[in-house]
Amino acid sequence: MTARLVVALAVSVSLLAACREEKPAAAPPPTVLVRPAAAADGAAATYAGEVRARHEADLAFRVGGKLVARLVDVGTPVRPGTVLARLDPADLELNVAAVRAQVAAAESDLALARADLDRYTALAQAKFVSPAMLDAKATAHQAAAARLDQARAQLAVTGNQAGYGSLVSDRAGVVTAVLAEAGQVVAAGQPVLRVARPEEKEVLIYVPEGQLAALKATRAISVTLWARPDLRLRGQLRELAPAADPATRTYAARIRLVDADPAAELGMTAEVALAPASAGGGVLVPLSAVLERGEGAEVWVVVQDRAERRPVTVAAWRQDGAVLAAGVAPGEAVVAVGAHKLTPGQAVKPLPFRNAAR
Repeated sequence: MTARLVVALAVSVSLLAACREEKPAAAPPPTVLVRPAAAADGAAATYAGEVRARHEADLAFRVGGKLVARLVDVGTPVRPGTVLARLDPADLELNVAAVRAQVAAAESDLALARADLDRYTALAQAKFVSPAMLDAKATAHQAAAARLDQARAQLAVTGNQAGYGSLVSDRAGVVTAVLAEAGQVVAAGQPVLRVARPEEKEVLIYVPEGQLAALKATRAISVTLWARPDLRLRGQLRELAPAADPATRTYAARIRLVDADPAAELGMTAEVALAPASAGGGVLVPLSAVLERGEGAEVWVVVQDRAERRPVTVAAWRQDGAVLAAGVAPGEAVVAVGAHKLTPGQAVKPLPFRNAAR
């Protein structure tokens, strides 16, 4: 009886333990991306661009033919006189031989016409032929001489074209693109290689039409390489397209690197920052940080790892963010991503926010 009682008590205890509800583990605080609010007068409009050479050209053969050899690759430095590619010389050499034969035939015709003219001149002096016959022979001699001059000029042109079978660099630079491969038949003027002169570098950006005035009135331009965010270069507007691109409706602008650094390699991605024309007031925050829920604009600020709601007054909307006239102080950590799910006083885990341009 005692053993049965012990078993019953053990079963009851196990049932009670199974029925007892365990407390769920506390959920970790949500992660939000924050960015310090910056003074609007120190903020700048930014554009993504690509480092280009100021002088670059697509090189092509002056004659058409089959490309039999490409002697350089992308990144190969070249000097004036460097042979870059060659065409099949067979047809070009045959053209030269054909025109050379035409020159020989024209020389023979001229020699015959000169001999006829000499004979008829002697006969005319002896009154054996009429003056009209002498004039005909003189005209034939002149025509033969003109055909010889034409054949020789054609030989010179054909000889030049035979030399055009080798694509030669006329300046120092570096190959930035290969546009044709060996075995391909290319037409005269079809680009084969692109060669850039790297001594002068610039950044190509595209500016919306609404920002043209700001670009022209900017006080300073700074360029930062994405691969070297610690390196800041001084830029200068060199060229602005007079017409917008028909597809993107943006204007191409070329920013010259005034103090170019060897770290700025061709093809690198860069960020161009335009300082505003005049200092302004307010605080700049990311566009995604400003929320509107029917009660006015608001942002969320992280204070001691807790979310705090702040009503704000938006003074201006800019491409690089929203300028707030009141509500947030410079340096405060503003929630840029994840604010729509927060509640006042909620614990959060802040992480630094970097916009898409970086």
